[in-house]
Amino acid sequence: AMARGLTVGVAMWLLTLPFVPWHALVPDNALWVIAFAFGGTWVMGTLGLIAGIWSEKFDHLAVFQNFIIMPLTFLAGTFYSIQTLPAFWQKISHVNPFFYMIDGFRYGFFGVSDVSPWISLGVVTFFMTLLTIVAMRMLVTGYKLRQ
Repeated sequence: AMARGLTVGVAMWLLTLPFVPWHALVPDNALWVIAFAFGGTWVMGTLGLIAGIWSEKFDHLAVFQNFIIMPLTFLAGTFYSIQTLPAFWQKISHVNPFFYMIDGFRYGFFGVSDVSPWISLGVVTFFMTLLTIVAMRMLVTGYKLRQ
């Protein structure tokens, strides 16, 4: 999952090169972009593994995508800074782990973020660890795998 996500990300970046001014495509800090690319693909890949084990039908995968992944993505400041939100919604956004992945990418590419990139990296690392433990536990116990 990580290899596919990183490959698609790099391919999309390369495809935009002829259409966007060079200065807009060169990250301000490539190390942050790489760190959040690996962290983001790890989290999403692990969520995919958990969803695949949990799901009994393809419809269950759609539920996972439509009611967990998509709302967390769109409510994470993907297309806006959370500073534009009312205080209540800013607090809600700070509970969303996807916010930290997106904010870290924003910092890496543009040098602008709503929270410190170190905090974002810590939150992403925490969720990487948590989801990995959950997925490994599901695999070790044979949850919905052994019948």
